[in-house]
Amino acid sequence: MQPIAISCGEPAGIGPEIAVAAWQALKTEVPLLWIGDPTHLPAGTDVHCATDPADIHPFKMTVLARDFGSPAIPGQPDPRHANGVIAAIADGVALVQSGAARALCTAPIHKAALIDGADFAYPGHTEYLAALAGTDQVVMMLACGALRVVPTTIHIPLSKVPSALTASLLTDTLLVTHAALRRDFGIATPRIAVAGLNPHAGEDGKIGHEEQEMIIPVLNALRAQGMDISGPMSADTMFHAGARAQYDVAVCMYHDQALIPIKTLDFSGGVNVTLGLPFIRTSPDHGTAFDIAGKGMADATSMIAAIRMAATMADARD
Repeated sequence: MQPIAISCGEPAGIGPEIAVAAWQALKTEVPLLWIGDPTHLPAGTDVHCATDPADIHPFKMTVLARDFGSPAIPGQPDPRHANGVIAAIADGVALVQSGAARALCTAPIHKAALIDGADFAYPGHTEYLAALAGTDQVVMMLACGALRVVPTTIHIPLSKVPSALTASLLTDTLLVTHAALRRDFGIATPRIAVAGLNPHAGEDGKIGHEEQEMIIPVLNALRAQGMDISGPMSADTMFHAGARAQYDVAVCMYHDQALIPIKTLDFSGGVNVTLGLPFIRTSPDHGTAFDIAGKGMADATSMIAAIRMAATMADARD
């Protein structure tokens, strides 16, 4: 079986240590291939440096070794590592595109260091991966055992959400999400719940008009194509256990509307999944955590969940 590739992420963050912890937890369950500078892994890590991605060692952490040119100091990002971090992501994409890896799991990056060291031109991981894949229609999903959520708009000020929330964007988000649930999660007829933008989903136009003017027409058009869509729903009543049992994913209008419920339900075990790519990409749902890097405090739960989800998604595509 081809391995799950893991890109190293920011060497000064917790990425290296959670990668090792994930390998220790999963080495008998799924083959893993870490891409990065092996000197950045925690001291004492038993490493097997491979040149062939199929050469997975059964008892050592298999690494596609890259020389980043300088050591990593926990908590102190070094712009000199930027090109290596970017190349590790590109190498991981090349592996999954060639079929040498089943999926890509990315450790968190630190955008400022990438900009300072390599003039990184992308807002984040997702946009870079989309560029490598040659697509611009990607969607961010956060998933755990209890809930899947998709924010239609992501990292923008709340004041800009109404203008950014267009019929085209919502339609594309719903279509990409629907296709991914079928292809990557094995759900033949996905049930999609859609949140309203305003309190009480606008309350028939009394608390805003976006639902009536844009959201409802989009949902009706997709229902006419045969999609199982409910909503727009009042966001304050769609995340309790009984409501969650009625859908496979909740599509929300903005970042916090989606992320607050999933992080409340499972703060440590959430997984970031990029939908719409021609390959599988997952990531732990947290950042570099410089404040605890190298202190033995990092929780690998989300990384382990991200790798397991990548493997499950790969199974669904096979």
